Amino acid sequence: MEVGQKIHYMVVTGHFIDGDWKLQKRVLNFCYVPPLHSGVVIADALYKCITGWGIENKVASITVDNASNNDLALKNLQGTFKLLKKKLLFDGKLFHVRCCAHILNLMVQDGLSVIGGVIECVREAVKYLVASEPRLIQFSEIAKQLQLPSKKLILDCPTRWNSAYLMLSAALEFKDVFPRYSERDLSFAYVPSYDEWEKVERVCQFLEIFNDVTNIISGSEYPTSNLFLTEVWRIKEILDKIIEDSDDCIRLMAIRKKLKFDKYWGESNLLMGLGAILDPRYKMVLPRFCFPVIDNDPQKKVS
Repeated sequence: MEVGQKIHYMVVTGHFIDGDWKLQKRVLNFCYVPPLHSGVVIADALYKCITGWGIENKVASITVDNASNNDLALKNLQGTFKLLKKKLLFDGKLFHVRCCAHILNLMVQDGLSVIGGVIECVREAVKYLVASEPRLIQFSEIAKQLQLPSKKLILDCPTRWNSAYLMLSAALEFKDVFPRYSERDLSFAYVPSYDEWEKVERVCQFLEIFNDVTNIISGSEYPTSNLFLTEVWRIKEILDKIIEDSDDCIRLMAIRKKLKFDKYWGESNLLMGLGAILDPRYKMVLPRFCFPVIDNDPQKKVS
């Protein structure tokens, strides 16, 4: 069961495989949740949904975004189930699952703060250019003179980290255009230095992997539960390597991401392991391989 929130409404969705082995996604409920969205209010709304469907003894896990009110809501709900002696799978250890894509978003946003000044400079440059058609035309003409590929500048969305990555990687293609454009437009004051572009390039190489992982685990037209463990292992392995990087900026970014990684992926590793085991290509081979890298107590989890 996956829970999302839209303004004052709660969306509860479920995924299942039909008789033809095709992934189905269904909206199970769309209900009004009165403000303020405290943990108690969210827990009450979820409890009404679950009891209304008569599945109190069948809930394995509930996936929510990582927010303090959601933490409190699921703690409250789990306590209610235990008081009522409702059966919880694995004694409730897998009851609360944090959204994998949301944790990735938090990890990257925290890491991006290391180069916040450069990102802001690039963002303001793109804003300035896309706000005027003549400016874009002049910018494109300079790019043609330098025989650069005919790509477009991208303005990021503050709530989606991978849009910041896409903005930076697109701007990187035009790093030689920015100073030449500033010579023609004296009002254009957003030109990152050579060292700053070097940082952007290194960071984009790092973020490309996170972007790939986000796209894989956010898929809605194919099963994803069997893919989480391999992708989380991939991230952990990369973080362990980059944390030894000679570049202070990259190393600090990796340290911040690793702190988030260790904080949020604890018990969830077990659930990811179950998803992998149910994939006949992996079975127990994958957990035995991945857990020693991503978990502090791998043998216990494997057992």
